[in-house]
Amino acid sequence: MKNSKGRIITGIKIFMPFIILSFSACAMVGPDYKTPAIKMPDKWQAKSSEKVSQGTTDKTHLVNWWKTFNDPMLTDLINRAVSNNLSVKEAITRVIEARLYRGVGGANLYPSVSASASATKSRLYNVTADNYQVGVDSSWEIDLFGGIRRSNQAYDAEIQSADASLNNTIIALMAEVAQDYVDLRLYQTQLGITLSNLKTQEETNDIVNWRYKSGLVTELDLQKSESTLNQTRSQIPDLQSRIEQAQNRIAVLLGLHPGVLKQELSKVEPVPVLTDIIKTGIPADLLRQRPDLRKAERDLAAQTANIGVAVSDLYPKITLSGSIRYSAASTGDLFNSDSLSSSIGPSISWPVFRAGAIKQNVKIQSNIADRLLLQYKDLVLSAIEEVENALSSCRYEEIKHESLKKAADAASRSLELSRMQYSSGLIDFQTLLDAERTVLSLQNQVTQSEAQISINYITLYKALGGGWSPDSTDKNYGVN
Repeated sequence: MKNSKGRIITGIKIFMPFIILSFSACAMVGPDYKTPAIKMPDKWQAKSSEKVSQGTTDKTHLVNWWKTFNDPMLTDLINRAVSNNLSVKEAITRVIEARLYRGVGGANLYPSVSASASATKSRLYNVTADNYQVGVDSSWEIDLFGGIRRSNQAYDAEIQSADASLNNTIIALMAEVAQDYVDLRLYQTQLGITLSNLKTQEETNDIVNWRYKSGLVTELDLQKSESTLNQTRSQIPDLQSRIEQAQNRIAVLLGLHPGVLKQELSKVEPVPVLTDIIKTGIPADLLRQRPDLRKAERDLAAQTANIGVAVSDLYPKITLSGSIRYSAASTGDLFNSDSLSSSIGPSISWPVFRAGAIKQNVKIQSNIADRLLLQYKDLVLSAIEEVENALSSCRYEEIKHESLKKAADAASRSLELSRMQYSSGLIDFQTLLDAERTVLSLQNQVTQSEAQISINYITLYKALGGGWSPDSTDKNYGVN
């Protein structure tokens, strides 16, 4: 027994340098990843609107951007959507999957041990023999050239990419809920405007009908009045349909069946309006604030590590393996020293000839990394464009809104005068009819512009990466 143990200890001493070398090896084949240096503009080119400033970004403000609209219902809907949306839950499963894969990859750095036991009975020429065996086998690939460590680097980057993808899904969800909510309030407001104008037109129709019966106007005025009245009525079903569609869309975003929120969202509320100043920061902030850019950068990091994995295949792989076995004809003798056998030693495998396949794979992995770098740079340009476009849209829509408001006020006054003059017989009915149509059209345009301003600000927040904090602690999602 002592001799057997001595042989095992001697074997371990002989191959201890391999073990020490595996821990002390620092160099890994393949390129070390460096974050790409991206040239960013010093400032935004578009002129800011009254509610937009290029001052330093307020992180808390940007993360909770929807609260700047001061609408409790909007805040509640966004919170519920983030908790229950199915796309978000799907993205969470991708994060969990990436972290589980990392756990599998991390295990490759450690030895694997397996145990076995067997009992056999054999018979030859009327002679029966029993054999009992118990053994433990172990193997350990010594990561001399860093292939396993590069693989784990790739897994780590893929986890970060999945986290960024999840955050990007959440940002897109928040923006979509807010935009659909603005649309809902727009349609409700437009329905109210249409019903109000319908009431006014009904009063005008009564006047026309009275003047027609009195012989003061011809039937032509009456038919024009009836036609306008019914045209206005025809707009009501379309708006009611749009209201229900917006309610259904919001319900689905919250992970609910369409129609569930109809009663909850039936109360008419105004279009939410921004109540605070948006601080855009500088373009370079996008590289940190936008999770889609972080995802693209992390994908590049993972692929750079994959190049190292491919390069490591060019070098020999050394595996340290060993086994201890007890074998005897009876269970009583199974653990005697004479039944012990052991072995320990390294094995080396090295691909001598594969027709250049490994080198070609290295080139393939390098080419993929080059492509991902170009995609990352292109995505950065697109992100800058999105912010610039959003800034322009915010500014010019506000200018447009001011003009529409003045036009609507003037049209409303014109309608008042036209009704008084028509009742007195000073103008024809067509003039009054034109005034009514103009008022309805301009009131709808003003409301549409108000909603568009809010949507433009939502788009700007999304383009800036609002709704996500890069400084927040990653969640484990149940994965240790």
